[in-house]
Amino acid sequence: MAVEPRKGHRIWLRYSDGSSGQVDLSNLSGKGVFRVWDHPGVFDDVHVAPHGAVAWNEEIELCPDALYIELTGKPGEDVLTALRAQAPSA
Repeated sequence: MAVEPRKGHRIWLRYSDGSSGQVDLSNLSGKGVFRVWDHPGVFDDVHVAPHGAVAWNEEIELCPDALYIELTGKPGEDVLTALRAQAPSA
């Protein structure tokens, strides 16, 4: 997975299955913990955390699966079913 900041509180994402594109996060900007994005340079610090979340710091992380659903428009249940199928069995 790869992530890059874009103007207007958007991020560009690329997933291992080849899906890629922008997700608009401007609806979060200025609300709660996301107020920090309004400080110069903070939004540009987006990265993929070691555990796979899209993160800016230890307080702001977004679920990569939810972002995938937003990006692709695939039904959440389809995505979760595919993830369950990929999970190693115990």
